[in-house]
This record gives sequence, C-alpha cells and structure tokens, in this order.
Amino acid sequence: MSEIKLAATARTEFGKGAARRIRRAHQVPAVIYGHGEAPVHITLPGHETMLALKHANALLAIELDGKSQLAIAKDVQRDPIKPVIEHVDLLAVRAGEKVTVDIPVHVTGESAAGTVSLVEAQTLQVEAEATHIPEAFDVSIEGLEAGTTVTAAEVQLPSGVTLLGDPEAAVVVVSQEQVEEEPEAAEGEAEPGAEGEAEEAAEQPAEPEPTEA
Repeated sequence: MSEIKLAATARTEFGKGAARRIRRAHQVPAVIYGHGEAPVHITLPGHETMLALKHANALLAIELDGKSQLAIAKDVQRDPIKPVIEHVDLLAVRAGEKVTVDIPVHVTGESAAGTVSLVEAQTLQVEAEATHIPEAFDVSIEGLEAGTTVTAAEVQLPSGVTLLGDPEAAVVVVSQEQVEEEPEAAEGEAEPGAEGEAEEAAEQPAEPEPTEA
C-alpha cells in the first residue's frame, strides 16, 4: 500500500476544551509516539484523515514543520453517533522496520452445495514490514465440502509476512446446511379444515322431527 500524505500542525493546547475546539474546526487531535522519542501532539485535517483511515493499517506520511514521519494508526477513537474521529494514536515507523498488525480476512468463492461457511477469525495477527503491510488475506472456500476447516497456517501469506498466534486456530469452518423439517400433526389433532367443518355443522339449525297427523 502506498503512503498517504497528511499535513499536520503542532498542537500546543491540551485538555477536553481544546480538543472540542479542534473538532469544531473540522480537525482531529492526534499524537505520534515510538522509537523512544517523546510523544508529539499534532492536529490533522478532519476529512482527509477520515478518508485515509478507511483503509486498514494505512501507511501515513505525516508532514510536520517541513519533515515527513511515517506512521500507522494504532488506536482510533470515533464518536459513537456522529461520523467524527475524536482522537488518533499514531505509531512512528521506519522503512524496513517490522510491526505487529491485525489484517482482515476476506472469504472468496462458494463452498459445496448444501453447505454453509462460518468465519471464525475476522482478522489474523501478523508481523510485517511497516512499508509492506497487506491490505487483506483472501481465503478461498470454493467447492469445500462439509467438515472442512481452514486453519491460520493454511492461509497464504505474502513474502516477508509472519503469522503470530496459534497456526492451528480455525479461520473458516464449512458445515452441512441444516434443513428444518415440517412438524407432523400430533395424534388426535384435527386435520386442516376438519375443525372448521365441524363448527359449521354445529351452527346449522336442526331439522324438526315429523309429527303424526
């Protein structure tokens, strides 16, 4: 993924009041940390930052005071109601440096007829070069039969990417589709229409018995 440039300004005001003023100006308060350096508090352009962070693990080039710092978002705080980013924690990275990231899993294809697939892991944690982070891992289930499990170790990883965690962990499970059977009528239960016919017969007036002349 190519880097996304974001123009930043240094932030000198802190606290909830200052953060609200920044957001009212359609900007995002953020902080860059890492490499043993003191955290750098910055302000990012709101719209451009929101577009950039739609991409998982986006590589950002933060332009500040004539210098460029590569970074990835480690924590994004969003407003629970409005489409607004409240704060971003950025991890400073260097070219060639390896970082730990969670990569989304994308399931492709269709399993065999009469089966259903369940995604057990939405992401896989891996170690990858900061400048070569995969956007997603494609996992094909084309034609897989019921009872098949795709494990983390079976997911194809690009060169230079190392799986972290349990390689035997299930990523996708294919099982037999459950078909609901029509319930059978209980013994002694009236068949459809029988009850209505009985009620209709009961409502008919009885014919008078003939009398002797």
